Amino acid sequence: MATIIDYSEEPKFTIKTVFAQTGIRPVTLRAWERRYEVLNPHRSNNRYRLYSERDVAILRWIKSRVDNDISISSAVQELRSMLKTGIFPEAIPTGPTTLPVQRDTPPSQYARQLYQALIAHDESRASDLLREAQALFDLNTICVNVITPALVDIGKDWYNGKIRITTEHFASALIRGKLLALLQAYPTKRSAAYLLVGCAPTEQHEVSSLMFSVMLRAAGYRVEYLGADIPIDDLVDYAAEEHPDMVILVASMEESALELKRVQEKLGKLRQAPLFGYGGQIFNQKPELKKAIAGHFLGESMEQALQDLRSLLNRPKTAHS
Repeated sequence: MATIIDYSEEPKFTIKTVFAQTGIRPVTLRAWERRYEVLNPHRSNNRYRLYSERDVAILRWIKSRVDNDISISSAVQELRSMLKTGIFPEAIPTGPTTLPVQRDTPPSQYARQLYQALIAHDESRASDLLREAQALFDLNTICVNVITPALVDIGKDWYNGKIRITTEHFASALIRGKLLALLQAYPTKRSAAYLLVGCAPTEQHEVSSLMFSVMLRAAGYRVEYLGADIPIDDLVDYAAEEHPDMVILVASMEESALELKRVQEKLGKLRQAPLFGYGGQIFNQKPELKKAIAGHFLGESMEQALQDLRSLLNRPKTAHS
């Protein structure tokens, strides 16, 4: 995981862009600068504040502390104490935002450049591209419009014999590592809705479920990511002990999708049965599969899945099924 010192000090972001990337309102940021000397932003020729990628990383870190009930003064003092000892905290990844971020390069171009770096086995370049994208775009855009198209093109090239399977494995492993780092960077809120997320039994392709886990944790849910090919009986026993609010499994192949029927049946017999949700590309390709599975199909896209999940969890408990 990158630390704050890894980010550029070049001033280039306006205060409006910083708001879009951090969620800290300009009036709040100005107050923090005035009262606590959080930052000393560069002034352009027209006297506008300009912030660097490192400034944004610092603000994300401070906001994460404040969001976890640490006072702003304590958070700033904690940061100063760390910096005095030469310790730079890990950077907090960007979360979803509804505000547009000023940028010159569209997500599609980052997706293409990421694809090229991955098929060239250029780990350094791929990492740089993802870090740049993280500074410019919200999490949803990075997942849906940068990472996913790059991996889809790599999958197509492997299927058509244009690249080796080793290249496909390299790309998947690198992206998996980046997503795990993002997942672990977000704080876990013990009071939030508790979700178990992973892959259907026999399902080995885990990038989609891992990506969705990152988006869920960024949205504030308490998420445990369980990985690929989850054994049914072990999952049911764990759910009986831990009482999650919802179990969510993802499938990309018909064989693994059909296993979800048995998962739902066994979860449904628990005394405190959790909600059961599922999704994956195979259900978009073969929508008739949804008829075989009792549970909640969470939509054909991750954005729709997030909306459907919120609606389900906001229902009265007596309405859960």
